[in-house]
This record gives sequence, structure tokens and C-alpha cells, in this order.
Amino acid sequence: MAAPKIKLNNGVEIPVIGLGTWQSKPEEVINAVEYAIKEAGYRHIDCAWAYDNEKEVGEGIRRSGVPRSEIFVTSKLWCTHHHRVEEALDESLANLGLDYLDLYLIHWPIHLNPNGNHPKFPTREDGSRDVITDWKIRDTWARMEAVLAKGKVRAIGVSNFSEKILERDLLPYAKVVPAVDQVELHLYNPQLGLVEYLKSKGIVPQAYSPLGSTNSPLLQDETASALAQQYGLSTADVLLGYLVAKDIVTLPKSVTPERIKRNLEGALAAAKKLSKEDIKKLDGVAASGKQNRLIQPPWGVDLGFDNWPVRVQTK
Repeated sequence: MAAPKIKLNNGVEIPVIGLGTWQSKPEEVINAVEYAIKEAGYRHIDCAWAYDNEKEVGEGIRRSGVPRSEIFVTSKLWCTHHHRVEEALDESLANLGLDYLDLYLIHWPIHLNPNGNHPKFPTREDGSRDVITDWKIRDTWARMEAVLAKGKVRAIGVSNFSEKILERDLLPYAKVVPAVDQVELHLYNPQLGLVEYLKSKGIVPQAYSPLGSTNSPLLQDETASALAQQYGLSTADVLLGYLVAKDIVTLPKSVTPERIKRNLEGALAAAKKLSKEDIKKLDGVAASGKQNRLIQPPWGVDLGFDNWPVRVQTK
């Protein structure tokens, strides 16, 4: 079963459901990606240099036997690589064994010290993240536009960018408007204002952690569970379908074959069955006292999101 596609602002089409690969162990992700493409019908794989499993994702893609042109592949520029976008992209392409990406994202609007004490998470002496505070995100974006112009990627976008950061630091300087913004979106963190803003700018919202994270409370939610029972679906189906019905590209992660298959089929089934009234009811769940942002790295920088106090990592 193939997912419907959404047209990005440059005409490239992206499948509305993709397989997420964050926290998927390298030895598990080969089989997960192969199964997702070959058996479950996925045509969209979301990965990143920072996930430390790009080589295995690439191997899974090859083992699937499905032509490269039929698969939409996303990767992301890590925070220590903002000054060398093309080099970092080339590294991801080499890891994946591909000669182009369908979508390349700036992973976070944060540039960490590339010459720091750790390749991924450099810290200062006090233990806080070693952020280069005078780096301009517009300079990263200009480098992203350059690799797009070279044809190494079919579309470029951002991840974890708030309306504030987009309006202040990127859009006034951009020649190319980001195709997507991949952020944490789910029943308990629907970010309704941000989603509306992105759509008004022609930027497609993408949802990571659509089912929450490990031991997430979302799967026990009463409102979603009641709708699941009403329509003969699982609660996970409703949580995913809720996002798909709103034209949000949704990226559930799993390495279990049954779950991988069900995430795609259940999301599409729920998206068809949920009424406008159901969506409105689900939109109100977080505001009823259940608002919960699950992913909050301690960058020590204000990213401009609602419900995200600045946290600083210490020793």
C-alpha cells in the first residue's frame, strides 16, 4: 500500500508517510528499511548523519530491490557541519551509497563548535553545549541553496525551526523558501499555530515522534482511544491518521515488521475515517491540560518555540 504524495513548493512530490530511523540500531535498521520498502510499500525514508546508521539505511534501500528513483530519501545536516554543507552532504551520500538526496534539512538552527571536544556534542568547560553564538543561520542556508543549485539534492528544508527563527533569521535572506520544516508534532504537542504559519508560507510541516517517544503517554490517551474503538482502529492508527488528515508528512519509527506495516496502513485508514469534528476534538486535547513536548535537548539557546523553556546542560 503506497502513501499519497504532497507537492512541495518546488513541485517535488513527497509521500505523506515515511519511515523514521532515529534511535534505530544499525543492525536492526537494515532489515527495517528493506522490509518497509519491499514488503510494506513505503517509498519514503527519513534519516540523518547524526543517527549513526546512514550506511545501514543505504544497505536496506539496496536490498529492497526497488529502483532508487521510486524512493524518497531525506537526510540532515548536523550542528557541527554548518560551515561545510557540501562536504557534509557528500559524506551522507557516501554513507547511503546514493548520488543525490530528495530532501536535505538543517537538523537544528544551532551551529556547534566544529573544532570542539566532541564530533557531535562539543561542550564548554562548564559542561554546557559549545554553541557558536555569532554564526548566522542565513549563511548555512546560502550553502544549502548552493547544493540545491548543483543538483545534489532535489529539495532543501529545515528541522526544529520555530516561526520566530524563520521570520528573523532565515526567510528575509532566503532565495529559496524551505520546502519543509520537520518538528515534533503529535497529539500532546500539536503546535497548531506553527502548522498554520508554515502552510501560509508554502512550507510543508513534517512530524517526527508522531507517537511520542519510548513509554509515551499518547498511546493511552482517552480521546484517541475512544475514537479508535469507534472506528475499529488502534490508538496508534488514530494518532498517525490525525496528522496525515491535516496534510502533515508523518514519520513513525519502528524496526518491527508488523508495526512498520500497520503504521502505514493504519494511518491511511484513520485519515480517511476521521471526521472534521474528530480532528477538532483531537486538536483540543493538548490544550485541555495534556500539552507535553517530549524532545528538549539542552542547547542553552532560546529556539522561539512555545512550551520549551531554555535548558542548559551542566557537568
